[in-house]
Amino acid sequence: MSLALLTDKYELTMLAAALRDGTAHRRTTFEIFARRLPDGRRYGVVAGTARFVDALAQFTFDDEALSLLSDFCDRETLAYLADYRFSGDVDGYGEGELYFPGSPVLSVHGTFGECVVLETLALSIFNHDSAIASAAARMVSAAEGRALIEMGSRRTHEQAAVAAARAAYLAGFTASSNLEAQRVHGVPAVGTSAHAFTLLYTAPEGRPNEKAAFKAQVEALGADTTLLVDTYDITAGVANAVEVAGPELGAVRIDSGDLGVLARQVRDQLDRLGAHRTRIVVSGDLDEFGIAALRAEPVDIFGVGTSLVTGSGAPTAGMVYKLVEVDGMPVEKRSSHKESHGGRKQATRLAKTTGTVVEEVVHRYGEPPAGQRGLAERPLTEPLVRGGEPVGDLSLETARERVRAGLKSLPWHGLALSRGEPAIPTRMVARAT
Repeated sequence: MSLALLTDKYELTMLAAALRDGTAHRRTTFEIFARRLPDGRRYGVVAGTARFVDALAQFTFDDEALSLLSDFCDRETLAYLADYRFSGDVDGYGEGELYFPGSPVLSVHGTFGECVVLETLALSIFNHDSAIASAAARMVSAAEGRALIEMGSRRTHEQAAVAAARAAYLAGFTASSNLEAQRVHGVPAVGTSAHAFTLLYTAPEGRPNEKAAFKAQVEALGADTTLLVDTYDITAGVANAVEVAGPELGAVRIDSGDLGVLARQVRDQLDRLGAHRTRIVVSGDLDEFGIAALRAEPVDIFGVGTSLVTGSGAPTAGMVYKLVEVDGMPVEKRSSHKESHGGRKQATRLAKTTGTVVEEVVHRYGEPPAGQRGLAERPLTEPLVRGGEPVGDLSLETARERVRAGLKSLPWHGLALSRGEPAIPTRMVARAT
C-alpha cells in the first residue's frame, strides 16, 4: 500500500487548484497543535514523531496510486505527484515531550504543494500515538514504579496495535504482548498463556486438570514463567501452581474478580507456601483509576489492554494541522472556537531552580522571550528534518527519557488523575501582525 494514499481527497483537490494558478509554489509553514486537552487531562505526551519522519521518505505516488487518481486529477497534478518527494524542513518538540494547549508540536516548512498533502498522514500518526502515550503516562504515574505490560492488540486494528504498543512503551510501559512491535520498534515482548490453554487439559470425562496444564507450561518455559491461576478456583490454582513449579515460580496472573482482595489473599498464600519471590500480575479492564486503586495492594505488575488502545481510555489528542505562514507573512484562522495563531513559532519552557516547570512560552521563530529572574529556560523546538532528510536523535530510548523527565518536572497537581486545568499555562507572545 502506498503511504501517499493515506490522504484525504481534498488535499489533492487543493493541490490541483493551487498548481493551476501557481500558488502551489509559495513558501509556507503548517503547524500541528491542540487547541485544548481532552476533558479531564492536565498534560499530553508527544508521540509519533519518529514514525512521521520515517513515513516522509515513503510518501511517494507509484503508478498504481497515480492510476487511481487519474479520474479527478489533471495531467499537471499527476506529473507533480509522480515526482513528489518532500524536500522541506520540519521542526518540532522532541518525541516524548509533554505538550499543552497551543503547544507548536510540529512545524512543516516548504512549498504549499509539498506541505498540504501531508495533513492526513501527520494528523493520523500524531493524534493516535499521542493519545495512547498520554493515557499510558497517566497509568505509569498511577503505578508508582511498578511494571506495566501493554496487552491491547486484540482490541484494536492490527496496525494500530503495533503503533499503540510503541506509544505505550515510549510513555514508560515495560513491555508489550505484540510481537510485531518487537520486530519493528524493539519493544520488549512478553506473554505466557490464556484460559484456553488451561481448559485444553480437561480430561475426557470432563474433569478439569489444571496441574497438567501448569506442568506442560513449566516444562516448556521453565519455572520462571507466569501461570494463570483463576480459570477455576483461585486458591486451588495458586496451590497447584506452586506444587508444579516450586517456590521459584516466576509469577501468577489474576485476570478477574475483585483484584485488590484477591491480590492480598494470593500474596498471603504464596508466602505461606514459601514462594516469597513469586510476583503477582493482575489484568482485566484496568485503567489509570483502577491501577491507582490497587496501589496499596501487593501487586507487582499490571496488564493493560482495552482502556489503553480504545477511545474511551485514550481520547483523541485533538491535534490540528493549520497553515500559519505564507512567504514569511503570518496568517491565522479567526473562526469562533477554532482560532489559530499566525507565524512560524518556537516554544520555551520555564522552570524553577528545583526543576518544577511553571510556564510554557510560545514565541516567534528566532525571537526567544526575555529571561525571567530565578527561572531556567529550556527550548522545546528542535530540528527534525532538513531538506527532506532526518536529523537529530529520533531514538525510542531518548523519547522514553523525555517522558520520565517531563513527568518528574510537573507540579504535584499536574499528576492528579482528577479533572482540572492544564498542569502549566501556555503564554502566547506570537501573533500575526
